[in-house]
Amino acid sequence: MSQLRLNPLTSRWVTVSIERSARPDDFARDRMTIERGPTRPCPFCPGHEEETPPALETYGPAGAWSVRVVPNRFPAFSGSEPMRVEHLGPLFTQAPASGIHEVLVFSPDHESSWADLSDIQAGLVMAALRDRMEDHASTTGVRYTQAIVNHGREAGASLQHPHGQLMGMPFVPGELVEEIAGFRRFSGQCLLCATVEAERDAGHRVLIDREGVMVVLPFWSGAPFELLVLPTRHQGHLANSAPSDLVAVGRALRDSLVMLRDLLGEVSYNLVVHTLPHRSTDPYHWHVHVTPRVQSIGGFEQGTGVPINIVAPERATTLLLGR
Repeated sequence: MSQLRLNPLTSRWVTVSIERSARPDDFARDRMTIERGPTRPCPFCPGHEEETPPALETYGPAGAWSVRVVPNRFPAFSGSEPMRVEHLGPLFTQAPASGIHEVLVFSPDHESSWADLSDIQAGLVMAALRDRMEDHASTTGVRYTQAIVNHGREAGASLQHPHGQLMGMPFVPGELVEEIAGFRRFSGQCLLCATVEAERDAGHRVLIDREGVMVVLPFWSGAPFELLVLPTRHQGHLANSAPSDLVAVGRALRDSLVMLRDLLGEVSYNLVVHTLPHRSTDPYHWHVHVTPRVQSIGGFEQGTGVPINIVAPERATTLLLGR
């Protein structure tokens, strides 16, 4: 079982999961070159369903599947043990990394990605996210669920087949704590509702604005071509959003990823969904971050937490829109 250890310098938890070192590596050093052989089938491809634990959810026509959710064979969080914090002296604090770790396979096509999803497929992926988050919310001890997609080796992918992950954790991670604090500090209306209005007025950082979704390269972008995907209807919990809003977010993500690919090629990226912790009523507005991995992180960024963005978001928007 994995273990949580507290970093006393930052008051943030670290997950120690030695079992995950046994994960398969489906990438060669060349970021999109595949190392596969006849004895090593992709566990997420149709016909190889026995390579994964039994599915938790399947979506699609009878006799086939379009989207599939399965338990992760190499979980970072697992088990139902309560989060009992143990102090091993004044510096060493640990707790069991209990919780849930699932894989969301969002296409049966091994060679596709979120950018290749149809409208229906994109909607099914968002419906699966909602359904699994609802299930996690009803699980004792799970306080927050993080949904992610790591696309490409530089983004941390270990298998090429298009998939995401959902991790139900027994604590609220520091990144969410800081974002929620930002909402509390903002005077007036919701911070991200205000962002939608301000970016609409500014105009020159908006990539998509339709069907109740805005995709913007935010004023404060910390990385080249960083995207912020915002449902314009205010809602703190993704799981409580209207189905039409979820479908629109899935499509907007697809279309913006196509723009990224058309401009930058098959670039690696991290897609991160931020939503309120389960059962929380804090002021918040759920959203999605997309960070293309087009530049490496240097010592200054690691040492200070201050990113250096070498492409202004205004210029990046112009390039993505082909102007």
